[in-house]
Amino acid sequence: MEAIELPVEEAREWIAATRPRLIDCRELDEWEICRIEGAELLPLSGFAEGFREALPDRDETVLIYCHHGVRSLHAAEWLAGQGYTRVRSMAGGIDAWARLYEPGMPRY
Repeated sequence: MEAIELPVEEAREWIAATRPRLIDCRELDEWEICRIEGAELLPLSGFAEGFREALPDRDETVLIYCHHGVRSLHAAEWLAGQGYTRVRSMAGGIDAWARLYEPGMPRY
């Protein structure tokens, strides 16, 4: 299996190449501050209860992000343990994304 965690630069290339489902695993209050266009909210706090409905295809290409990459890595590893084969986490999270690619994005 490929590395489950992608540096933000590789994640951006991977998004362009594969057009994955983009899952934001932060909480609603964080989501309301900023988000990457096209992302879907699936908070880590409800991940175990909501992942089957939100992500029914275990072979779907999925990129998960959070604020700095810690929660998304936990979520991606957990999904891999549930049999998901094409899931990745974006290291550095939305904070790194904003710094590198969307400097006008609100940060917290």
